[in-house]
Amino acid sequence: MNGRWRTVSLFLHRIAAASKTTTHHLSRPPESRFFPPPPFNLTRRFLGFGASSAIPYRVPVDSDDFDSTVPPNLDHNYELGAQEDDECVKIPVKAYFLSTSINLKNIQAENLGNIIPPSSRSSNSIALRFRNFNSDTNGRPGMLEKASSYQYMVVFQYGSAVLFNIEEHEVDNYLELVRRHASGLLLEMRKDDYAVKEKPHLVKDMRGGPDYIVLKSLDTDGIRIIGSVLGQSIALDYFVSQVDSLVEEFADINRGMEKTGTFTMDKKKLLQLVGKANSNLADVILKVGLFERSEIAWRDAKYAEIYEYLREEYEVAQRFGNLDFKLKFVEHNIHFLQEVLQNRKSDFLEWCIIFLLFIENVISIYEILQESNKFLS
Repeated sequence: MNGRWRTVSLFLHRIAAASKTTTHHLSRPPESRFFPPPPFNLTRRFLGFGASSAIPYRVPVDSDDFDSTVPPNLDHNYELGAQEDDECVKIPVKAYFLSTSINLKNIQAENLGNIIPPSSRSSNSIALRFRNFNSDTNGRPGMLEKASSYQYMVVFQYGSAVLFNIEEHEVDNYLELVRRHASGLLLEMRKDDYAVKEKPHLVKDMRGGPDYIVLKSLDTDGIRIIGSVLGQSIALDYFVSQVDSLVEEFADINRGMEKTGTFTMDKKKLLQLVGKANSNLADVILKVGLFERSEIAWRDAKYAEIYEYLREEYEVAQRFGNLDFKLKFVEHNIHFLQEVLQNRKSDFLEWCIIFLLFIENVISIYEILQESNKFLS
């Protein structure tokens, strides 16, 4: 009898223990039942102690190591962003406007071995390529040579030169090559800086940035396109400054007329101002070719995208609009002053005619008096 009661008691004790175990498991979240707690390296990952695995882990919701504000792949994305510049090859670009005219034929004759064959019918520029002895690819067999393996210079007939992959201490040597064949050298050369980044794994053909553009690869056509926009932009800066000086000069004349009611400019000076305004407008439209469509961009949509992006980035159309507005102001003042000078000339002629009529009348009266004296005598 005692043995049976012991058996029943042991059976009841096992049932009670099983009930407690089941209740304990059901009180925990589902994830903790099916997924083990994270390994130590995952805790290090979220706390920032060293590198971590890129394989995501499911973290139990009751774990103290879980931070709901940090996405599991945050450190992976951060590493990609930090490595983006490391994957790019940065090519510095420098644009200069140093004269009002450059003899391209003489430059071409002097640098036949460095001339890049033209890819369009445009005759207002030439492109030259020089070996970059500072490049890491030089002297390494089997290494693919990219644009960074060379130094480039695009020279424009209207006075601009755009340099690619040329360091600051080397600039004077290349610009001296241009100065030897330039006329109308400026006392103060204008300069602008830009950059091209080569990123072979770029999804699109190009991507813009502040003062730089990212391309899959930079080739000679890309160099011509970028050089053309930068060359036009730096030249436009010069012509805008020239027109600004004209505007200021006419503003001084108007202020003087406001005080005195007249002005002292002669016709020769005014004609010089007319010629300067007209020549600036003609240079911008004809020599710089601000509104001529690039043949390279016309043939390939990839280069058209780069061309349009850079023109928008440098606000070429808007700046020309401002230039045209200022020239119209100058033109209005020129017409007004021409009318004033013409009126002055008309007044002078009228006074001359009056004076001549007065002399003629005096002579006629004198002759009449002479005849009267003869008759009386």
